[in-house]
This record gives sequence, structure tokens and C-alpha cells, in this order.
Amino acid sequence: MRRGLDLSALRARKVEPDDFERFDLLLAMDRDNLELLKRGARPEHHSKLGLFMSYSARFDTDEMPDPYYGAEQGFELVLDMAEDAAYGLIASLQRQK
Repeated sequence: MRRGLDLSALRARKVEPDDFERFDLLLAMDRDNLELLKRGARPEHHSKLGLFMSYSARFDTDEMPDPYYGAEQGFELVLDMAEDAAYGLIASLQRQK
């Protein structure tokens, strides 16, 4: 809670086949997961798929590392990366309006 984030109510779930129809954008955290999304999606939905870190302005990587291998500083780095990519994603969506 050092950053004031309470993530206790969040839960992950698997991507479901209907998600490719339901959502305009599905973002993966790494290339392996992006490949899994591509295999699960029909070709006409591939344009909806991408990497979350492609929206980052401050970090020169397109993959989010696993924070569990970096101790506390690993979690801090991943939060910094996620915040940066989220701001970039929001800016991208606002430009599309």
C-alpha cells in the first residue's frame, strides 16, 4: 500500500473465446502470452491484440518482467512500468477519439 494501491479485490481470469468479440483491445504482458492470444483468436481479431508495454514512453522494452524474481525492487520496477504504459495507453485512446 506504499503507493496507495489496493489490489485486494482484483482477480485474474483466463481469456475466454467471447472476449475477442467483446473487447476492442486485448493486451499481453509478454510475447509468449501474446502468441497464446493469437492462437486463440480468429485472424480478423488479431488487430485487437498487442503488448501492454508498447505504450510505454520511459522503458525500452516491450515485455513486462515477472516481479517475483526481483524481490521488493522488482515489484517497484513493475509498478513503475505499468503506470508508464497505462498513461501511454490512455493517451493513445484519447488521440483516437
